[in-house]
Amino acid sequence: MRSQSDSTSLNSTAPGARLQRKVLRDDVYDAILELLMSGEITPGTSLGIDPLARRLGVSPTPVREAMVQLEGTGLVERTALRGYRVADPLTAAQLAEIIDARVILETGAIERAFRSIDALLPPLTEALQAHRTQAEALNERKDLDYPSLQRYFNADWNFHHVILEHCGNRYLREATERLAFSTHRMRQLAGHRSVSDGDQAVAEHTAILEAIRTRDVSTARQAMQNHLAAVAERTIG
Repeated sequence: MRSQSDSTSLNSTAPGARLQRKVLRDDVYDAILELLMSGEITPGTSLGIDPLARRLGVSPTPVREAMVQLEGTGLVERTALRGYRVADPLTAAQLAEIIDARVILETGAIERAFRSIDALLPPLTEALQAHRTQAEALNERKDLDYPSLQRYFNADWNFHHVILEHCGNRYLREATERLAFSTHRMRQLAGHRSVSDGDQAVAEHTAILEAIRTRDVSTARQAMQNHLAAVAERTIG
């Protein structure tokens, strides 16, 4: 017969407890990510674990775990003896390198997604329509506040995400997602100072979808490459 202390020890690592901890960590991750993407916390700012925990009303443990994840996105960086800080904005040269890497990864993803094209087309068509809807909503706004920009960029990214979800390679998907964070951050911060590129991006996504519909893999690859090059040009200015 187990003692009460044994039972408590076992319960602390039970599936339900682990799930609750993961959900909390994911919520904390999303909350900190929003602070970073919105520009509320500026580049170079120190990110103390305890101050963030107090701000979010949680213990330091999920904050620490979330920061380890965020370090992998390049949005935060850890320095010796000083903890975490918000990473500096990308330079034009760094963004160019990221876009170049995304071209290699995402054109490869499109080619592989053609293997399951019948499963790909319905959700990709839906993703394009959602992107178009958010672009139109953004065009109607006189000011570009964070929530509206967030909805737009989420819809924009989801078009790419659907292709990655159907490429049949989780590592290809994960590598692209890590690179995409920095691109989105630059675009989102720029969005507060300039008009949206929604109309252009929707047109470029439409060209990608049409090439997939006609089962023209070469044109689809070129359309994705053209789109990413245009994103870089619009972001750098």
